[in-house]
Amino acid sequence: MRIVVTGATGYVGSRLVTALLANQHEVVAASRNPERLKRLGWFDDVAPRTLDASDPVSLRAAFASAGPVDVVYYLVHGIGQPGFRDADKAAATHLAVAARDGGVRRIVYLGGFVPADEALSEHLTSRAEVAEALTVEGPELVWLGAAMIIGAGSTSFEMMRYVGDRFPLMPVPSWMDNPIDPISIRDVLRYLVAAADPGMVRAGAYDISGPATTSYRELLKTYARLSGRWHAALPVGRVDTALASLITGVALPVPQGLAEDLVESLDHPMVASVSGVRDRVPDPPGGLLCVDDAIALALAGGSNRRPKPVNALTDPHQSPASGWCPQADSDPAWAGGDALHIRRLARAITPPIARPTLRLVNVVPGPLAGMLRTGLDILFTLTPKARAA
Repeated sequence: MRIVVTGATGYVGSRLVTALLANQHEVVAASRNPERLKRLGWFDDVAPRTLDASDPVSLRAAFASAGPVDVVYYLVHGIGQPGFRDADKAAATHLAVAARDGGVRRIVYLGGFVPADEALSEHLTSRAEVAEALTVEGPELVWLGAAMIIGAGSTSFEMMRYVGDRFPLMPVPSWMDNPIDPISIRDVLRYLVAAADPGMVRAGAYDISGPATTSYRELLKTYARLSGRWHAALPVGRVDTALASLITGVALPVPQGLAEDLVESLDHPMVASVSGVRDRVPDPPGGLLCVDDAIALALAGGSNRRPKPVNALTDPHQSPASGWCPQADSDPAWAGGDALHIRRLARAITPPIARPTLRLVNVVPGPLAGMLRTGLDILFTLTPKARAA
């Protein structure tokens, strides 16, 4: 099949392109910034296209130049940006119309769970509105809903990593005991690839999840155990998620708006509905990955070398056997943990003969590493300004 992947430079999109190519599909990789496509390892194997979902003219041009397209993956969102809800709904409408006019028969959308609560966060409400916009205006839709995706580079996982590393004594609001059905990035990709096939997955909405339900509190405990971090929970009762989101946005090295919007969604149980997707898409050999195995894969590997091409990862969680840093070339620069970031900054001023000693950064306690990273970030930010002055 000939497939367009929007958001191809993102965490899921870049790995999905790799998986689709491995399944012998023709891939049109679309991005608002085609220059970003050039730095990804699979660039020579795809048809790159400039596509801005917020611009109907850009969309029409992209589909006209892409040729006959069977399936479009919609992986675009503006969460963390001002006014993202209206912008995301408009972009989905534009994409659906352009896909319909271009003869596309199917759109596959990766969104989130939508709990039955009356009052949802802006993030969760937006995911449902996007699905509605795609359904009303476009071709048949397969909507896959997922909660937390486990894998290094995933925003949700990276936030958990930084919380677990920086807060050994963790204040635990009551909503951290809400149930959640996380899923590994490997299993997300399996469902996404299958969703392109109408003979396997019919049009409709499906929640996808891993094999077991857990909670945010238990996820942090599991992360601490597998990463070798000391962790203790301090129950603090009911804390408003709006306040928690503000604190998170300041305390973690994640884009502030993105962190705030995601934290506000923690106030809701995130449990998959019974959708029958596992009846349509057989489990892989060995079954779906459990939380322990997915987190262990996400933490495996690590060095101070440069990120590995996303299509060269031996596992989509990361590349434990390669000895490279636990990041792909498509992952955000802030991801990977404080120790990795410190090693990268220090490597620039460390003589080659001494660089092996940078591994000692791994044993620095998490809170201290967080403070050191913050200080180095400030120093490196101010240094060019001082030179210019």
